[in-house]
Amino acid sequence: MTFSIRTTTEHDWREIRDQRLEMLADTPLAFGEFLEDALKVDEAGWRLRGARGHAVTSVYFAAITDDGRWVGIMGGVIEFGRPVLVGVYVSPGFRGPSGVADALLTAVEDWARLRQDTLVLHVHSLNPRARAFYARRGFVETGVTVPYRLDPSQTELEMVKKL
Repeated sequence: MTFSIRTTTEHDWREIRDQRLEMLADTPLAFGEFLEDALKVDEAGWRLRGARGHAVTSVYFAAITDDGRWVGIMGGVIEFGRPVLVGVYVSPGFRGPSGVADALLTAVEDWARLRQDTLVLHVHSLNPRARAFYARRGFVETGVTVPYRLDPSQTELEMVKKL
């Protein structure tokens, strides 16, 4: 299976919507939005999300197979002056040895490297698959925890990687 990586645009709004709804249904605790809320977003809202692929303070990359199927997405945003990895998702069937997650993360790291020498992320403490992927890619836990946005009784762990 071959795929390409590119930044998103507002014209990708349908694909971004479909990918977001898939990710929220597949792994709800990994994201800061409820599926019910995402279902209420209109076309203009999805276009705005797509435009984040080329914004001054953010980037979003999509992994797209040769037949046009979106199989992953990953973004970076500047928060408090530092690049933060966000919106990490790879469709089932394209996880693991396909290389999709690694290619997307490399693209975000390249973007972040132009802004600072570290990349930060927050991962739900009950998401061992994601934590293992980040550790394999050189991220280490900082010991900082933050409340999970959708349920403050749960926590997210901060991880950082030197670029």
